[in-house]
Amino acid sequence: MKKKILIFIITYKAQKRVYDVFQKINFAKLKKYKSHLLISDDYSNDSTIFYSKEIIKKFNLSKLIINKKNYGYGGNIKKCLKYAIRNKFNYAIMIHGDGQYSPQYIPKLIKLLEKEKFDAATGSRLKSGLKKVISGGMPIYKLLGNIFLTKFFNTVFNSNFEDAHTGLWAYNLKIFKKIKISDLPNNFNFDQLLRINLIKKNFKIGEIPIKTIYADERSQLHIVYAVKFLFITLIYLLRLEYLLKK
Repeated sequence: MKKKILIFIITYKAQKRVYDVFQKINFAKLKKYKSHLLISDDYSNDSTIFYSKEIIKKFNLSKLIINKKNYGYGGNIKKCLKYAIRNKFNYAIMIHGDGQYSPQYIPKLIKLLEKEKFDAATGSRLKSGLKKVISGGMPIYKLLGNIFLTKFFNTVFNSNFEDAHTGLWAYNLKIFKKIKISDLPNNFNFDQLLRINLIKKNFKIGEIPIKTIYADERSQLHIVYAVKFLFITLIYLLRLEYLLKK
């Protein structure tokens, strides 16, 4: 029996970029699986819904969720993961609708889950070397912050990740038998808290090198995320996890 894979695209004011992302998904390379597509829009007020509906028309194994309010980055992901679990998928892959992370890496991510038995897989921008990261357009402030925060994270959790801030994830959905989705945050630190939970439960996280495309950078948003990332990591360093439950 073919394993079921859910590719879910999270969108917020992505407009035509979500359609461009869809066109880069190579379903031919996934023919050994039963692949489905889910688009979950987080209450956009632009043309994102129009382009999402066009995608739904073109791919019959697909579904569109239009949120009636803004659930936040993490909240949107949680809705997609709950959908995947409820419909008994084996694996789920998260793609951002803004096109920063290319769907071309989906087969490699699945390979880490299925062939190499990782529990989750991520795309690492730094694994391919600094020159390629810089040529890909990553802002210098973000590159330096990524390097520092990833090294600090590795020190605290005794891990060896190349990139602890990636937004390209693939999940073996069995992990959520031991990790409660409802306990994870609705904000941009969702990926960080999930990574921490995976480490604490002794799950294995694999990385593959990826390229990214940067556009419409919002530096203030990234600074807020970085401060929270540092704060949360410090909480675990000082064994003050109870603060996260308040």
